[in-house]
Amino acid sequence: MDEAAAGTQGAHRVPLCYRHPDRETGVRCTRCERPICPECMISASVGFQCPECVRAGSGTGHPPTAAQPRTIAGGTLTSDPRLLTKVLIGINLALFLVQTSLGDRFTDRFELIGQAYTPLLSGVQGIAEGQYYRLLTAMFLHGGYAHILFNMLSLWWIGGPLEAALGRARYLALYFVSGLAGSALTYLLAAPNQPSLGASGAIFGLFGATGVLMRRLNYDLRPLIALLVINMVITFSPGMNIAWQAHIGGLVAGVVTGYAMVHAPREKRTLVQYGTCAVVLAVVVVLTLVRTAQLT
Repeated sequence: MDEAAAGTQGAHRVPLCYRHPDRETGVRCTRCERPICPECMISASVGFQCPECVRAGSGTGHPPTAAQPRTIAGGTLTSDPRLLTKVLIGINLALFLVQTSLGDRFTDRFELIGQAYTPLLSGVQGIAEGQYYRLLTAMFLHGGYAHILFNMLSLWWIGGPLEAALGRARYLALYFVSGLAGSALTYLLAAPNQPSLGASGAIFGLFGATGVLMRRLNYDLRPLIALLVINMVITFSPGMNIAWQAHIGGLVAGVVTGYAMVHAPREKRTLVQYGTCAVVLAVVVVLTLVRTAQLT
């Protein structure tokens, strides 16, 4: 490490990753003890190793076949660790363009609504009428330019680093179970004729999982907590017309699923991680069926 990098690291109470000097980390390579961030962590039999130590241990200059590079959650390291975040943002933006082009008729057909008469669609619409797809489609619709701008910025800032830490499959599972949990709680608790839409439930799930990950890595949680508090104040402010149920449902699902992702025992990691996702989805199904029974 050069003198400038060493001086920068010494000025911080929390060590900086030796490959990414702008990233604080509380984790060190178990072989050379250099600080490593989630992007540089490679699962070893005990703890995590840096890429150089893994290559050196293989004796060939490449990671050994039995110990392929893994993220902290056991996912596969990729050349573009933010790819899925970019794809999700692209899908949200594309559907927003469709909304602005086709108007309210398109939005009314796919937003989350329990049960209500919709004049544009000429009849009673909603999840209680068997339109369960609304639990999913509402996650990709937005109510205006400010709404989608705020959500997509949040998705980029929070989702990108989390995708790099978890790996693509686990990140995508977390995103969808959090979003669906937010939709299910909204369906259960909100008035049946109250429409709801937006990626906020999924994004709050990413917030929750990020908090769990930062705790696992001994990062300073105060900036994240401050950001979450600001979001909660906005969520519950009078006159904001925000579906707080989606935020709370997504946050709780994100914390639960995120904990399973980063704390699952290595020998049963995949089973615990995806088993937890299945449990959360089962809760989503139960909440949905209970509310449907109430409305029908």
